Amino acid sequence: MADSRELPGLIAWLDRASERLGKSLSWLVLAMMLIQFLIVVLRYAFSFNSIPMQESVMYMHAMVFMLAAAWTLKHDGHVRVDIFYRAMTPKRKALVDLLGTLFLLLPVMTFVILTSLGYVGKSWRIFEGSPDSGGIQGIFLLKTLIPLFGGLMILQGLVEATRHFLILTGRISPPRDDEDRHLEERL
Repeated sequence: MADSRELPGLIAWLDRASERLGKSLSWLVLAMMLIQFLIVVLRYAFSFNSIPMQESVMYMHAMVFMLAAAWTLKHDGHVRVDIFYRAMTPKRKALVDLLGTLFLLLPVMTFVILTSLGYVGKSWRIFEGSPDSGGIQGIFLLKTLIPLFGGLMILQGLVEATRHFLILTGRISPPRDDEDRHLEERL
């Protein structure tokens, strides 16, 4: 990806914030793995079951999935069909990415936010908790991740749209492809 330093002020700040959030959330993956290991050991070695521990893994998984999606977008890690895209020039890729962001990503994320607000609001009104006895009483917080996910994706989408526009207009250089990086490493 093109360096954040090449982007204008607020856009560069948003790009760096997305990077920090993504790296911070990566620690939850380690925590999930350790807690899941502990759950298994406690269950099979000591016949002990903890609903809050099990639900905490689900909460952390939701946080990683929903909140790191913007970081994944920043690093071009989302799934795409790139049969034609792969062979395109960097400017043509920037055009495809810009159009995809403007006409697919931004409208879909706006739809996600707007359609989730009633669902999340209802959950907040009753402070919805776990249906399991002894579970985490924060389902309303978990559901809040939905519009937050949409908002973070919109912000990163605006960063990416700006980046692609600047590439198209020649104001910043396009990112080098992995093939270019591998070739330079071999030389």
